[in-house]
Amino acid sequence: MKDGYTRRDWLASAGSAALVSRFASAAVTPEHPLQGAFMILSTPYTASKAVDYEDLAGEVDFLERCGVQGLVWPQNASEQSKLTKDERMRGMDVLAKAAKGKKPALVLGVQGRNTEEMLEYAQHAESLAPDAVIAIPPTVATSLEDFRQYYRALCKTVKRPVFIQTSGGAREVEPTIEFIVELARELPNFGYIKEEHDPVIQRIRALIKQRPDPIKRVFCANRGAGFLYEMRLGSDGTIIGGTPYADIYAQLWNLRQQNKFEEQREMFSKLLLMLNLDQQIPGVRAYILKKRGIFKTTVVRQDDHPLSPEAIAEIEYNFAALKPYLKV
Repeated sequence: MKDGYTRRDWLASAGSAALVSRFASAAVTPEHPLQGAFMILSTPYTASKAVDYEDLAGEVDFLERCGVQGLVWPQNASEQSKLTKDERMRGMDVLAKAAKGKKPALVLGVQGRNTEEMLEYAQHAESLAPDAVIAIPPTVATSLEDFRQYYRALCKTVKRPVFIQTSGGAREVEPTIEFIVELARELPNFGYIKEEHDPVIQRIRALIKQRPDPIKRVFCANRGAGFLYEMRLGSDGTIIGGTPYADIYAQLWNLRQQNKFEEQREMFSKLLLMLNLDQQIPGVRAYILKKRGIFKTTVVRQDDHPLSPEAIAEIEYNFAALKPYLKV
């Protein structure tokens, strides 16, 4: 393609066969295979709604103790649309420092409304050398060609695995399976998918058929509500805003690897009580984050949802069933 960034271009920019090998295999090292329970970090705030960077760094320590395989920030579950550019940049700095030497892989979110905005975040993320980056498609776009140029520019800017989140971009543009596969063939560091575009199950199955080349990894999402089924289909893990229950998600992944299906089902049934409640009582996640000592406050930037005594009682009632499975 005349205006495309081809696989040959990428190989040439890497400079040598050894360097190419290092970049191409960065996602499949024994330490960071980019598989498992990847938690999108929640963004903590002070009482005045300023980002609490101390709690953000502390969240990394909590998630490592939980045994998760990956850390992701900022995405929609992090209220990324409510964060300023300076907050996102500083947050990436804080997390890169906090995650250094830790077991979970670090994936930094670099999405922007358009290519120009995305590249500012991508260039900063690249300077911090995370294990991968992730980008929601641009919201200022009218065609798949706009999406294509956005991800071509991203893959040219960063020398590490690039995840596409299939939801959240311009509403009138669908990142089709054909588009994703075509781009993965063209761009050697593309082909890592966070799949949550309807119809999710059909799309996951179609993408899995294209592994290991050109598609490298297929992650599910959807709050983790279909995690067991999606693992049985062969997904490589989940990328979700699951920090309040991170130790549960990590155990569910590990139980799957050990073929302990009955234990997995029992634990998941208790988690579903909380996930279902989250749909009925806004503010559950913030309450649990504070209850477990992860954050100092329950403050969010979106609409606050003061919890009634009845709501708190219901949260505690359901959470009691999950408590025996908590590890941290």
